[in-house]
Amino acid sequence: MLRRATYPILFCLPVLLLANTLFASQKHDLNGTWRVVPTRSQFGGEPVIQTGTVTIADREHNIYISRNYDFDGESGVVSYQTSTDGRENSSIHEGKAFKTKAKFEGGDLVVRSSQDNITTTERYHLNPDGTMSLTVDRPGHHTLVLLFERQ
Repeated sequence: MLRRATYPILFCLPVLLLANTLFASQKHDLNGTWRVVPTRSQFGGEPVIQTGTVTIADREHNIYISRNYDFDGESGVVSYQTSTDGRENSSIHEGKAFKTKAKFEGGDLVVRSSQDNITTTERYHLNPDGTMSLTVDRPGHHTLVLLFERQ
């Protein structure tokens, strides 16, 4: 026979399990390759990305992010990758070392990269219409909001 005190626990347990399942699913919804939509992005005076992709793979707490951008008026493609297990890692970008930490905050994937005491924050967010937003905050620059469609 169950005591009355256990009823709230029995009610909350399925709710918590469902919320945990939905949160885990939301993380994996960002997985895949995404193509930038320049006409729906906000560049804040920064060079416009003509074409670009972001690939995200989150598997068992290992997060891999690959970014490839072709900027307006610049020759060549800018490409860099981040691979982390949730701990802070050092990476190399264009010959310079920087520290990166990626983690999920709510349903958003947040990547913080630091170099020379300057921290850049990238926030990947899945929108209700199935697109993905990437908000980039860098000290001394306007905030960028890039919109991506699943490729």
